[in-house]
Amino acid sequence: MQTVELYTSPLCGFCHAAKRLLTQKGVSFSEIDVLSSPDQKPEMIRRAGGARTVPQIFIGDTHVGGSDELHALEHAGKLDALLQG
Repeated sequence: MQTVELYTSPLCGFCHAAKRLLTQKGVSFSEIDVLSSPDQKPEMIRRAGGARTVPQIFIGDTHVGGSDELHALEHAGKLDALLQG
């Protein structure tokens, strides 16, 4: 199983939707709250190729994007393969 990292904010509905999908799939993930740890936001922006919105989701070395992209992978049947590596 690949490592999964999410940059999030507690006020973000899309962040909650992404975490809910991963939790329903039984996927463990690490969460970096950029609201309570603003020093992490520049690292998120760098890793995400300039994206500044949350969530920013990384599965292994792959930058997935946000919640919409994560859900699109699930609907296309590609998320499980990405998670397995």
